[in-house]
Amino acid sequence: MDKVKAEYIWIDGHTPTSKLRSKTKVVDGPIESVSELPDWGFDGSSTQQADGSDSDCLLRPVSFFPDPTRGKNDILVMCEVFNADGTVHKSNTRAALRKLSEKLSNEECWFGIEQEYTFFDGIKPLGWPDNGFPAPQGGYYCGVGSDEVYGRDIVEDHLEACLLAGLEISGINAEVMPGQWEFQVGPVGPLAVSDQLWVARWLLYRIGEDYGVSATLDPKPVKGDWNGAGAHTNFSTKAMREEGGLKVIEEACERLSKKHSEHIAVYGSNNEERLTGLHETCSINDFRYGVSDRGASIRIPMATANDGCGYLEDRRPSANMDPYEVCFALMDTICEKKMAEV
Repeated sequence: MDKVKAEYIWIDGHTPTSKLRSKTKVVDGPIESVSELPDWGFDGSSTQQADGSDSDCLLRPVSFFPDPTRGKNDILVMCEVFNADGTVHKSNTRAALRKLSEKLSNEECWFGIEQEYTFFDGIKPLGWPDNGFPAPQGGYYCGVGSDEVYGRDIVEDHLEACLLAGLEISGINAEVMPGQWEFQVGPVGPLAVSDQLWVARWLLYRIGEDYGVSATLDPKPVKGDWNGAGAHTNFSTKAMREEGGLKVIEEACERLSKKHSEHIAVYGSNNEERLTGLHETCSINDFRYGVSDRGASIRIPMATANDGCGYLEDRRPSANMDPYEVCFALMDTICEKKMAEV
């Protein structure tokens, strides 16, 4: 029987922004089902998830993917965190989304998340001069050439790794600020998009190790006249994608307008530094939606307006958001509240 290196990945209890953790378990393989993977304990006192006097926490595998960093039959294992007695740990935001997803399965919710991030070389963004600043923004977005983009080799390796892992990566591009990039995951269901986004983040950090470069999800990594980093979240239900769906989307936007502060509370830390009303954002204190408006809280794409159906783009989530919480909030406000109104 072959031995398989299974990299157990989980989200820790760090606040205000959780960190990724992982450790390797050698198991008998090949692994064909997540049910074949055992639960595994860890020291929660070292991850801000337990006190030293009662430190044991439990990792429970929920999904797994081929590990492109190791190859062969090795795997990456996404886990939920439980207390030692088997109850859901307070840091486990996936559990609530799992229950809501089951309840709202008939809605057929799809998500696509645009993950922006910034490479850092030491204390400065990758490619920036040691003293001062690069040329103003304007030529970097979707740019080409060594004077316009920095870190493409890392980005290409990350894209290839995500594809080899079987993640639903749908694209990449250089972003507005030099040293900043984006990858997109989806459209897939809420649990799939969230699990895969976390695994894609893990791969980004892991590949960065090989280059001696770090990646940050800070929503405003450089102060001043530079774009921040978000995680624009595209959302649709079956009704939105069908004929007459534009009306359903507009109704959803109205529901979102009534819960703006509740969404902002789970859309990522330090988001007020990014949502200023400048640099393609709406002020964190305001809510508005519109067609093809990248300065709105919610953008309805032009194609959706023209077709009369499609999806909406929530532009408020920051790059460091927890996708489990963002997906939960959107489904709860748009679908659960709709059911309560009927």
